Amino acid sequence: MNMKAVIILLVLSLATILALVVVLLSGTGKSSQSCDTQSHYHGNTNPNAAQKKKISNQNVIFSDLKPEEFSATVDYLKKHLGKNLVSADNAKPTENCIYYIDVKYPPKQKVLDYLDNGAEKPNREALAVVFFGDQEEPNITEYVVGPFPNPSYHKDITLEKYKDKLPYHRRPVIGKEYADAYSMVYESEFSKAPNFLKALGYNRDNFAALTTVPRGFKSGDRSTWFVMFLKMKESCFSVQPVGLEILLDHKSLDVTKWKVTKVFYNGVYFSNMADLEKQYNAGGINVIKIENVTPDNDIGSMNPKTNPTPGAPFQFDPAGKRYTVQDSRVTFQSWDFSFGLNVNTGLRLFDIRFNNERIVYEISTQEAIAVYGSNAPGGMITRYLDGSFGIGRFSFELVRGVDCPYLATYVDTHHLMESETPETTKNSICIFEHNTGMPLRRHYSNMHSMYYGGLTNSVLVVRAVSTLINYDYVWDFIFYQNGVIEAKIYATGYISSSFYFADGKDYGSKVGEHTLGTLHTHFMNYKVDIDVGGIANSVMTQDMQFNPLNIPWQTDVKVQRPKVVRNTLETENKAAFEQDAKMPRYIHIASNSTNKWGHPRSYRIQIVSFAGEPLPKESPEEKAMGWARYKLAVTKRKEEEYESSSIFNQNDPWTPSVTFSKFINDENIQDQDLVAWITVGFLHIPHSEDLPNTATPGNGVGFFLRPYNYFDIDPSIYSPDSVYFQSKQDYSSCDVNQMACLSKTGSCVPKIPPFTYEGFKNLVNL
Repeated sequence: MNMKAVIILLVLSLATILALVVVLLSGTGKSSQSCDTQSHYHGNTNPNAAQKKKISNQNVIFSDLKPEEFSATVDYLKKHLGKNLVSADNAKPTENCIYYIDVKYPPKQKVLDYLDNGAEKPNREALAVVFFGDQEEPNITEYVVGPFPNPSYHKDITLEKYKDKLPYHRRPVIGKEYADAYSMVYESEFSKAPNFLKALGYNRDNFAALTTVPRGFKSGDRSTWFVMFLKMKESCFSVQPVGLEILLDHKSLDVTKWKVTKVFYNGVYFSNMADLEKQYNAGGINVIKIENVTPDNDIGSMNPKTNPTPGAPFQFDPAGKRYTVQDSRVTFQSWDFSFGLNVNTGLRLFDIRFNNERIVYEISTQEAIAVYGSNAPGGMITRYLDGSFGIGRFSFELVRGVDCPYLATYVDTHHLMESETPETTKNSICIFEHNTGMPLRRHYSNMHSMYYGGLTNSVLVVRAVSTLINYDYVWDFIFYQNGVIEAKIYATGYISSSFYFADGKDYGSKVGEHTLGTLHTHFMNYKVDIDVGGIANSVMTQDMQFNPLNIPWQTDVKVQRPKVVRNTLETENKAAFEQDAKMPRYIHIASNSTNKWGHPRSYRIQIVSFAGEPLPKESPEEKAMGWARYKLAVTKRKEEEYESSSIFNQNDPWTPSVTFSKFINDENIQDQDLVAWITVGFLHIPHSEDLPNTATPGNGVGFFLRPYNYFDIDPSIYSPDSVYFQSKQDYSSCDVNQMACLSKTGSCVPKIPPFTYEGFKNLVNL
């Protein structure tokens, strides 16, 4: 073969390869199309690919305040209160400051008249909480300010809301007070024990403190234990205790009068740090030197022990987003609702409708508590009421692809707390559709007829994650295609700990050389204002009992036959079930109307919880968290019983500003507007697998709201995701079975935005 022939063959081969490439590229051109090429709301939501529904501008009534509304409230208060207000981020106890501002919702009946009956739109208002320290009798005052966009009035609602003044000692601790307290401990008190601290391993920059609550044992007390840990740069300090705890009395408004009243080290109590130093110098104290932690022996390090590798499953929306997010209103298939974030209590949803019929007026988190046990002072008295710190405030930016699916819709939130300037937290709520991998329902038949019917369980999830010091709470509201709503909360993050000594194992588990993972209980409370077919509802129950029966056709044989037992609970006391009480397995909020088959239309409350023991009633602090007594309590709705807890309960649990048990006073709850207060929780006795930190599997609790005879048939039968085919059909055809179309409908390339994160902007001391 001559050279010319070789060149010709090479040219022909190259041409053939190029032709094949062109064919391949043209053949995959459709698969390289973008899955979502439409415009977006919040950057990620395709309204044209979603169920086309009109989202009413009326529901702006439920929107969180916007930055300009926060600023307008601050400006108004500074001009019209007649008091000198300083910024709370640097306010002394003897000064006046705005603690926080939130939206103030109109009374429910006014909202319903506006939404349903065309009445005048209620004024949009703000709630402002102000600390008045610069007056003869310092106090806390709550104001309603409005209307927006240009506030022109304010009203003191403190007496109306709390039936009394709010004493100043109930105020949450704010930044300046924390800073002064830390300064006194680290600078003033530590300087009194240099030899002891050197022996302990302190180098002036390697200790961190965790503070405890409540702050004393009676109303007016304000004493806080500062529990010392080894400061960590790449992991959480809460699992590295050093054994030193310091009690600071900071009740006085004069910072110079603050003093340390007790010190604890490794099982022994001392008057103060000077006393500890004196006994150490006399040889009376055996000090356990705390060695520096390295990456190799850091029990709290989340740095992976192996190199990350790609390839984890990735979910995307081949036809674009099937839900819309417009301002604070979400639409998904038959669902639509409004959402927001309360700076104290976290996620809140309003006006939840299915097929445009309201089912829930409000569902919101109310409070989360953790009650600890330990043989060390800080751990043995700790009862955290997380709302007082800010479940919503500490809902930080979510990490794309881990905290939520990468392609979820991420929403910014705004709040104003301990500042005169509103803050924006980027991407602090995520919303996404999620295929659970489990059929919502299905059946395969090979008896008498051959067919298959099923429905993929695609749900819509609204999520926020709160990081409260060491613990992280994942808050979910989940919407199913069959009319079910689920509320779920997962606990993760780091355990708290005490220094391990003596009988430590009676209060938890040893999880490190000097680390006792301390036992604690978690309780979370939800408010569920259900409106089933209107606001006139009742509480119905169903259960079963076995009854003996002589068989009709063989009377000498007796069997036990199960029978339905139905009741109506007429009063609040009958509908309040304490944690250890037997509760009917079916509890419904029912309407006066019936479905096609003659049953009352209702929604069933189904609780999934394995709570530990609530604080005993004889405990002086129990009445501040009395809602935790009850796994379920249904009460008549009242505007003055708006929330089950208060941010002021933490620092004065002995005389709580809100006492939930007073809500339950035997009032009639038949044909009334009702609220279900639901408590879920679990007992956590830490174990070694809680290190480096607690995992979510097995640590999730919550409840379901399930339609029960509310519809005439399961509404998911109308879902476009349904699959049904018979044996005689060509079930490989797209016209028969949409699953057969995935090679075409799913062969697209999702738009993947670059990874961004701005969550490391603020350092918090509590």
